[in-house]
Amino acid sequence: MFSKCAIPFVVAVAACLDAAAPASAQPYPSRPITMIVSFAAGSTSDSIGRIIAERMREKLGQPIIIENIGGADGSIGAGRAARAKPDGYTIDIGPLGNHVLNGAFYSLNYDLLNDFAPISPLTTVSLLLYAKKTVPARDLTELIAWLKSNPKVSAGTAAVGPRAKIRPRQPW
Repeated sequence: MFSKCAIPFVVAVAACLDAAAPASAQPYPSRPITMIVSFAAGSTSDSIGRIIAERMREKLGQPIIIENIGGADGSIGAGRAARAKPDGYTIDIGPLGNHVLNGAFYSLNYDLLNDFAPISPLTTVSLLLYAKKTVPARDLTELIAWLKSNPKVSAGTAAVGPRAKIRPRQPW
């Protein structure tokens, strides 16, 4: 056995070893996650976010709360995400419009390159060009040539999501 002098030493060593044990971090996620969707409920981004949120909830075992924060072409919601505590409990759906184009066109109160870290691509989008059957072009090369030879031709677009601004070509 130990002498009476050694007991305090053994207790001190045991206390130090216990204190030196690795700290156990709280498992992630331990509470609900907020997903910011920078567009109105029912938008394309909202639909994608809800589908992803349901899959995340199943895998992570925590609710994913959708927060629709529309306005300023997605900049208000992205700004809210940029100001959130960087703890992984606030995430943002980042479509092209508010995470690329807004930074090119507008002065923002957050930095698109440094305030966000990408997690995963979610979707790919195929874009199509349509024209009346009377347009003689059958591919993009022919369409461009036809447009150049017909300066009074105009084009338009109507879509939910990023908006292209195509104006009639002026004859001068």
